[in-house]
Amino acid sequence: MLKPYHAMKVIVILGAAFFLTTQYVMAQVDTAAISDKLNRSAKQLGKEFVVLIQKDGKIIYKKENPEFNLKTQQEIGAASQWLTAALVLTYVQEGKLSLDDKVSDFLPFFTKYSKSYITIRHCLTHQTGIEADAKLFQKSRYKTLEDEAMGIASRKEIETNPGTEFKYSNIGYSLVGRVIEVITKKGFDRVIQDRLLRPLGMRGTTFTNEDFNAAINPSSGARSTANDMSNFLLMLINKGKFNNKQILTEESVQTLLSLQAAAGQMKNNPKQTEGLAFSLGGWIVEADANEKPLVMAGPSLSGSWPMVDLCRGYTLVLLTKALSNPPAKEFYMDLKSIVDDGITAKCN
Repeated sequence: MLKPYHAMKVIVILGAAFFLTTQYVMAQVDTAAISDKLNRSAKQLGKEFVVLIQKDGKIIYKKENPEFNLKTQQEIGAASQWLTAALVLTYVQEGKLSLDDKVSDFLPFFTKYSKSYITIRHCLTHQTGIEADAKLFQKSRYKTLEDEAMGIASRKEIETNPGTEFKYSNIGYSLVGRVIEVITKKGFDRVIQDRLLRPLGMRGTTFTNEDFNAAINPSSGARSTANDMSNFLLMLINKGKFNNKQILTEESVQTLLSLQAAAGQMKNNPKQTEGLAFSLGGWIVEADANEKPLVMAGPSLSGSWPMVDLCRGYTLVLLTKALSNPPAKEFYMDLKSIVDDGITAKCN
């Protein structure tokens, strides 16, 4: 049985910046150890980062400063894929789309370029077989998703049969983004705002590109806040519900989190994700003997990590300003292990 939360405020000095750390202390969680871990990594994390850990709708721990706080909008990189995949599943659960539909059903020119066998699932799991750019997530040279989809179809070669090899890139998510636009006859950002972000209270989240000369990026182009990402993760813990409203069905959540590519299948995936398996838009950090995910994450190349522990029922969001040399995966796992030590897992 968890004891009541107690609040205390501690001022922590990091270099010249003053960080306001408010800890709502769960008796079993060593919040002092969390602060110590963060303080010892302050040089690598920089002065602009925020940490938010929540369980059962209550804050266990938060660390922020006036310039970079729980409501500060920040690029979330590859965690954008999680949001895009969740959006797709809102159409799947309504019967308007299937993960095994062919992209060419919506973008007929894919048939002309011998890419008719690529499915929505292939796109969401980086298994399209289409050659990827040498540099991960480089800036799009296209002005619209329509132009980008045509460019992918006409200029990119098929290297492997779809569904046979995981190769990390923007390609699949850009194609899915364009399929959504074709289905709805609306821009991608407008659609995801209406169907996912606003229902989740994620008003600080957007895919709108600040560079109006570049296409929206459904793969790594979202900007969000710690509060918003916690809402999304809480919805996953609650089997698709947020504020008593069913955003995704329980089946959709299971699909979103299900294993799609084992760690051994990976090619050119980011170093931060080595050893992790992939679901639909998210990374499986830990799974049980039946491959049911227990811990999920949305790591960014630049340092931000939203994580959800489905067994212990808590969310952990660490957002940073873009870092050129972010901490290794082990830092985030160590941080999480401190929280784990204070919360009993409910899964076997």
